[in-house]
Amino acid sequence: MRQPTAGRAQIRCRRTRKTERLACEIFRGRASATIVSKEREELECLKTGNLKHFAALLADDAIFVDDQGAASKSEIVEHTAEFRLTEYTIDDVKFVPLSTTSGLISYKVIEKGNSHGKEFTAQVYVSALWANRGGKMVCVFSQETAAK
Repeated sequence: MRQPTAGRAQIRCRRTRKTERLACEIFRGRASATIVSKEREELECLKTGNLKHFAALLADDAIFVDDQGAASKSEIVEHTAEFRLTEYTIDDVKFVPLSTTSGLISYKVIEKGNSHGKEFTAQVYVSALWANRGGKMVCVFSQETAAK
């Protein structure tokens, strides 16, 4: 039985020669850094109000899930029109490579901002799936859960 692509990639990293294992570890490090950087780029867009660039970071078929349910890319962009972060910190970042062109990050964000005219402070757990599509890293899926 064939294993999923991510499983094969991980097995290849474990079962190959030392130099190839090193290349796999370098890929994981670069992918992790790239995806974390892209996630920060999204948050910076929410801080500066650059919704055009924020939208460009999302896949056309992106789905974001929060306590209100699932939302498409157009709904996400529409809902963020009156949302601004004033500050945020990212903590406890974890990364899982899924293939040579995608990965999942999970982290906790502490954020302050204004949403539809009301100040807010929140602590949220975020998981986001990023993939390289057409030579560009885009967010395909994100889920936010309020921290308790």
